[in-house]
Order: sequence, then structure tokens, then C-alpha cells
Amino acid sequence: MVVPELRGWRAARPRLTGLARAAKPRLVQLVRAARPGLVRAVRSVRPRVARLTRATRPRPAKPTAWRYTAAAATAGLALAAGVVTATGPWDSTGQRTAERDRAVALERAGGTDHGRASDTSGTSDAAADEPRPAPSAAPVLVGLGSGGSLVKSAAGGPALATVLDPFLRDPALGTRHSAVVVDVVTGRRLYGRDVGEALTPASTTKIATAVAALSALGPDHRLTTRVALEPTAGNLVLIGGGDPTLTARPDAHGWASLRTLADATAAALKKRGLGKVTLSYDTALYAGPDLHPIGVNENLAPVSALMADEARTDDSTSGPAPRESDPAAAAARSFGRFLQDHGIRTTDPRPARATGRAQTLASVSSPPLSDVVERMLTNSDNDIAEALARQTAAATGGRPDFTGGARAIAARLKTLGLPLDGAEFHDGSGLNRDDKLTADLLTALLREAADPAHPELRPVLTGLPVAGFTGTLTDRYTSDGAAGIVRAKTGTLTGVNTLAGTAVDQDGHLLAFAFMAEGTTDPQAAQSTLDRTATALSACGCS
Repeated sequence: MVVPELRGWRAARPRLTGLARAAKPRLVQLVRAARPGLVRAVRSVRPRVARLTRATRPRPAKPTAWRYTAAAATAGLALAAGVVTATGPWDSTGQRTAERDRAVALERAGGTDHGRASDTSGTSDAAADEPRPAPSAAPVLVGLGSGGSLVKSAAGGPALATVLDPFLRDPALGTRHSAVVVDVVTGRRLYGRDVGEALTPASTTKIATAVAALSALGPDHRLTTRVALEPTAGNLVLIGGGDPTLTARPDAHGWASLRTLADATAAALKKRGLGKVTLSYDTALYAGPDLHPIGVNENLAPVSALMADEARTDDSTSGPAPRESDPAAAAARSFGRFLQDHGIRTTDPRPARATGRAQTLASVSSPPLSDVVERMLTNSDNDIAEALARQTAAATGGRPDFTGGARAIAARLKTLGLPLDGAEFHDGSGLNRDDKLTADLLTALLREAADPAHPELRPVLTGLPVAGFTGTLTDRYTSDGAAGIVRAKTGTLTGVNTLAGTAVDQDGHLLAFAFMAEGTTDPQAAQSTLDRTATALSACGCS
């Protein structure tokens, strides 16, 4: 069996070696800071790491480039239930590589592959095959709850309260706050403070969106943008498939490429002897208003089934940015220019709806949904979140608009048996201040994603930013022992600060936590207090 990602991994190795060398000074600093915790973690996982190493790959002849990345991976992948499957370096996005290597060795197919080295945006003519399923990855949380697992059940109790209470009583956390810590192995609540109080979750809402989307669509699902030719000669329609990761940039980095779609379309048109077309675009997949209730905002483009580069008008790839007012029209104009580069003349694009008689000429597909979810969580990407809410609605028979997406998320979580008392959803991103979640629900979502019975939800955990290394936690935890140990989704609105994720404590217990604060007046002080609380949790030997 040939696994495409293995070829990409080999091709990427020189680049990863360079990245490792460039990161060496920072990693050395972080490893020194985290050394006491790392020593304990490495001792506890050494036997299993050795077994995984033998199972997945031969030892490299030159270990120099691996020495520093292995230390970071040992810390950053502590999420793996103390197993720390750190048998190789991280990939260029900071996500786990050892899991993918093991999947390659086992030659499993049909699960979650988050690598983008292989071509996942393949083009097709009408008769071409659909994109192949991604190779499967072994569960991140190996052996949870099974015999021989290195993960122990945490005791919690008064000792944990003694550690956390002083932080959670800090005035910086405002007038209302709640907190929950759960043992991931048993699901037992180890700590609770106003656990059922529903507060504004901000971007931690994306955890719920991710669970709902993966549950409804599956981790292998791909979002496809296609081009169809109507029976009327020369009437070409660009049909949006709701892919928020579609890009028009010269280097697509493995995401679906509008340029690649234009290349294939031009070739198909020339085969038919067509050198001039009437260009239109179809956004009918989504319904309702495209503007979020917060109005025009640099944190989110108007939600459209067709957009390129999230309608950004600058070179950014994440975070706030100026946006096109009509993402679909802007994407269609770019597509028309790419066709013209191939000698195909086009009209100015206009909105239209493709008929059932239109023949597909070419298509490009996103990477697996598992990969899209990871990008959403790591970067706290609002555009992806709103797209996934609509995709969840469409997949479950709901209306794909803001209201329908919110209802679909709640319905999927109810199906999973999660505690929804007090929860209210109004969007998928958490930008809506009317969203309400409880700390109890957030930790339940994280534990559900860790449950071996739900491997399709694993990207919810692997996508969480790594403290001090990736996404929205890149510049946080860099001076304390929690760097690489805590993985968490952040959430910030005016007067709201939240943090929910996982940590491995000093005794090797995998814990899920959610800290929520409302009525904060100093966002930096509140953020610092939440970070120190998570650090204290990871440093606790409270059993």
C-alpha cells in the first residue's frame, strides 16, 4: 500500500531539519525551564516510547537535528495521555508527527491525516475519481482506560482546591467566573466552581463547533469547489462548496487552489474548442444573511459558500484583516484572471445558479475535515468556524445560515449526550456575545474527544494550541514550566476571558480543564491569571 503522506514527509525532511536548527536556541531555553517536569514525564513514558519507536521507524543515522525537536515533542505531545508518542519531530505547523509515522507503519487507511505535504487539492474532470481517503492516524490518546495504560486516574480533592482556589479568587477574573477540572481517564470531576453557570464562552465555542462538525460529517469529509459548463455553449459557472480554506495564492501549501482549478478548467475548455466563456458564480449552498450580527468586522468576512483566502485584502493568513465586502465576487474575478492567463477570455463574473444539466469540468477539494478543524482551533479561525457551523446544518437537514448552524451544533451535542443545561448557541465562532456555555460542557466536550469510542473527534485535541509553541498560545507560557505541557483553546471578548484545554500534571494524570471569566476589566491581567492557573494545574502533584 502506498501512503501519499510518506512521500511528502521525505520531501519535507530538509525543511524540517532547517526549522529544527532555527528553533534550537528557543527550544533549549524552553527545555531548561521545563526540565524538572520533562524528566518526570520522560521517565514515565520511556518504555512505551521505545516500543513505539521500534514499531514505526529505524533510528536516524544522524540524530543532531532530532535532538532538539524530540525534547519539544516530548513536552508538546504530553497530551498523548502520558504516552507522549514523540518518536519524531513536529511538522512545520507544530502538530504531532509521531502519530502520522505510526499510521504509515501500520498502513491503515480511512481516518485522520493532518499532513499537507501530499497533494490534497487534486483536480478532476467529470469522470475523474473522488479524492482518496486520508491515511488513518492511531488515536492520540493511546490505551485510555485499558489495561497497561500509563495514564493514571487522578485523585483530586482538597489538595487540588488548595492549589487552584487562590488563582480563581483573583479580582482580575471579574465579577463572574467558573472552573472545572476533570480526570480524562474516568470522567470524574476533580474540581468545580460554579460548574453549571452559563457564561459567555467567546472563542472556546469553537470546541463545540469542532465536535459537532466532526460528528456530523466525519474526519475524512472534504469540501469541494467545482466548475461546471451549462448546455448553453460558453456559459461557465464557478460553484462554491463552502471551503473556507480555498486559496488563490501561488503557493497553496496543500490547501485547495483556485489557480489549480483554473488550470484544469482551461484545459477542459480547450479540449472542447472554447476560447471564450460567460462567467458566473453560484453561492446557493448557504442561505440567509452573510453578515454576522456584530456587523462589518476584521475578525470575520461575510460568510459565503465561495471565497478565496477568507476574502483577506492583505497577505495575512490568520487573525484580523481587512476583508472584501463580496467574497464570492472577488474570488470569481480572480478565477477569471487565471483563466485569461491561459488564453480563455471571460466576461465580468455575475451571480447565477447552476442548473442540474451543467456538466462538471474540474474540481478541487480541501484537505480532510480533520485538518480543517485543526487549523480552526490552532489559529482560532472565525471564518472556518462559521463555515463548519453551516456545513453541519446542511449535513443534518438544517438551514445553512447563522440560526440553522447554531441549532445544528446544539442538536449534535445533544445526540452525543453532552450536558447542555444553560447552553445557548447563536453562531459557530463565539463572536456573538449571546452565546452561553458552562465550564461543565467544555470539559465534557474535551473528554468526549478523548474517548476511544470516538476517534473521529480526536482532531479537537490535536488542534488545540500548544503553550509556547503554536497558534494563539505561541507567545504565552514562554517563561514558565507549562510551555509545551498545556494545550488549550483561548477565548477573548471585551470583558470576557476563557481558557479550556488539557494538561498533564506532575504525576502523569491527563486532565481536562475549563476556566471562564466574565466582567473582567483588564484583559491582560485576566489572561495572565488564567495562564498561571493552568500552569499551577500542570505543576500540581495533587494525588
